[in-house]
Amino acid sequence: MARETYSARLEKKTCISESAQCFHFEFVLDDRESFPFTAGQFISTVATDPSGKQQTRAYSLASAARGNRFDLCINRVEGGFFSNYLADLPEGGTVQVHGPHGHFVMHEPVTDSIYIATGTGIAPMRAFAQALFPEDGSDKSGGKDIWLVYGTRHETELYYQDEFEALAAKHPNFHYTITVSRALPDWAGNRGHVQPYISKIVE
Repeated sequence: MARETYSARLEKKTCISESAQCFHFEFVLDDRESFPFTAGQFISTVATDPSGKQQTRAYSLASAARGNRFDLCINRVEGGFFSNYLADLPEGGTVQVHGPHGHFVMHEPVTDSIYIATGTGIAPMRAFAQALFPEDGSDKSGGKDIWLVYGTRHETELYYQDEFEALAAKHPNFHYTITVSRALPDWAGNRGHVQPYISKIVE
């Protein structure tokens, strides 16, 4: 039985890392009044490749639910069909999607938590952060300590850094730690992989 798909219109596309060719996408489902999902879930995108074969790829939603809109964060992959298809999609273009799917979601009640991500794995963590600390200024974390530990190879691949730093400045119980494993000599921040920083938090 075929899944019901929806037409998602690309409202805005932003390259957030030239070196990694990473893009932030903002989509709108014009035919739906709302698109409810839980932070951490994913959608599947559907399109036909040049050979005529229908391709499907799953992407984590990079935002909390907001009306009939959702965000994605995707790297262009050399030789990959779908990442390049989306990276080349013009604003105003559409792609078919179905979902939401998945059970990688927060559970109630909220507890002290450590979120760990590398690369575009930051997408669901951004969704969690938006769900816990909405733009309306409310706090759904229950005052629990929330740590986000984000590791990348290069400092040019720290996606959404300004957003997370602003969130940490506004909410004392949101802690944002970044580390870069292949930093340039003039990088003044943390170096290496995420494991030592996670251990410090746990201790």
